[in-house]
Amino acid sequence: MADAQTTGFGPVTQLAWVTADLDATERALGTAFGAVGWTRMPGIHFGPDTCTLRGEPADFTADISLSYAGDLQLELIRPVRGASIYAEFLAEHGPGLHHVCCEVPDLDAALARAGHDGFTVVQAGTMAGGLMRFAYLDTSAAGASYVELAQVAPDLRSLFADVKARSGRPVPGPH
Repeated sequence: MADAQTTGFGPVTQLAWVTADLDATERALGTAFGAVGWTRMPGIHFGPDTCTLRGEPADFTADISLSYAGDLQLELIRPVRGASIYAEFLAEHGPGLHHVCCEVPDLDAALARAGHDGFTVVQAGTMAGGLMRFAYLDTSAAGASYVELAQVAPDLRSLFADVKARSGRPVPGPH
């Protein structure tokens, strides 16, 4: 059997949905996956100095919500303003599963291999002050929307560990 690290991009670490309604999607996926304790990050801005869409500078904002089902990160993305693959997907398909994410140790090497294999980058950038670099590959020929490749710095892993610690159990507060 071939090693996933040498023939593919690595293990899937995240499933991500695009939605217009974070509350409803959190409830639905909470029921489906047993994920509770969602962590919301409103108004995440991706500016033209940190993000591209089809090779051109991009400027958009999205609300993001994270939780975990076991070790699998669940991400919800609500486009707020600007052109992005999230807004395009929502307009063309409505809410739904948008991408799977594979964490890679070296994004540049993974992108070189992806290019060699005929994949094109649709959207790419950095976030969290450079703690994460990402690129979305067009995988529509395989019947899927996108595969995201992400290189995550140790400091961002700490945030993800905190999110995971809150996931799977209710967050205290009014019900």
